[in-house]
Amino acid sequence: MRLIQYFQNGHRHVGWVQPDGDHAREIGKVASVFELANLAIARKVGIETLVKELATDRVVDYAALLAGNQIMAPVEHPEPARFFITGTGLTHIGSASARNRMHVATHGDGAPESDSMKIFRMGLDGGKPEAGKIGIQPEWFYKGVGTCVLAPGEPLPLPAFALAGAEEAEIVGLYLVGPDGSPYRIGYALGNEFSDHITEAQNYLYTQHSKLRACSIGPEILIGELPRDVRGKSRIVRDGKTVWEEDFLSGEKNMSHSIANLEHYHFRYSMFRRPGDLHAYFFGAAVMSYASGIKTQAGDVFEIEAEVFGKTLRNKMVAVPDEGLVTVKVL
Repeated sequence: MRLIQYFQNGHRHVGWVQPDGDHAREIGKVASVFELANLAIARKVGIETLVKELATDRVVDYAALLAGNQIMAPVEHPEPARFFITGTGLTHIGSASARNRMHVATHGDGAPESDSMKIFRMGLDGGKPEAGKIGIQPEWFYKGVGTCVLAPGEPLPLPAFALAGAEEAEIVGLYLVGPDGSPYRIGYALGNEFSDHITEAQNYLYTQHSKLRACSIGPEILIGELPRDVRGKSRIVRDGKTVWEEDFLSGEKNMSHSIANLEHYHFRYSMFRRPGDLHAYFFGAAVMSYASGIKTQAGDVFEIEAEVFGKTLRNKMVAVPDEGLVTVKVL
């Protein structure tokens, strides 16, 4: 089951994507996935059960809504500061190769093994513990709050101070913390964890700076369990022509960490189990254009797709004016 959020006639709605992939049934009694998830927790039922109960007979043209930029990010919090955007890397079999190519391109063939490769090997050795056990700790980063999340089709801003900007095609786990402080997984979505790879490659202590950018999620939420083998494509389109495209593999079959292990190491911190908060957690990228030597530019369109997630996530990168020196005023 896949869900969308959309605007129509001045109102927001939740839709259940139908088998043809181009239409959706409107869900009654709720105006957002946030409301739907809270209702599911309160009633102690799964979201799929609730959707089937609340689905109306009204069918909307999902393809037309997407073309008209009426599709929203698949989940939002009414208080954006309570929507935490975080993630991890070096969790996929291909991710270490891509990160190592970045390392060699910046520091040369004779550079010592990077900490990135070391932490990747640690994940291979202990990232998938037996059920009920705790595995090795993954990499982790903070990206921002709900104000940095863009809807499909929205322009992706490239700051004037950035040294670069490029896509990271990832799967995102979406979570709501219940009234008792227990985290609940709403579902999964495609995400573009947009980053500055040149800044990151200069020194890996700059990785956090490279992540403080906008990102895009959607257009659909996959409800239920993630398939073990997810296959998709990531591409860059420039002036209507594809300048780079690569297949990516995800799902636990292609990861060095289990999802349960990643979730444990995020939600073990009590500050991330505050009732009513939302979390979007990026699970890491397997491929990236920067590692292939691609130099992006303003106007490039990033496209990320995987059949299990329905429609393509698409955003154009746009340059934003230089804000210059930011100063602090004394009170």
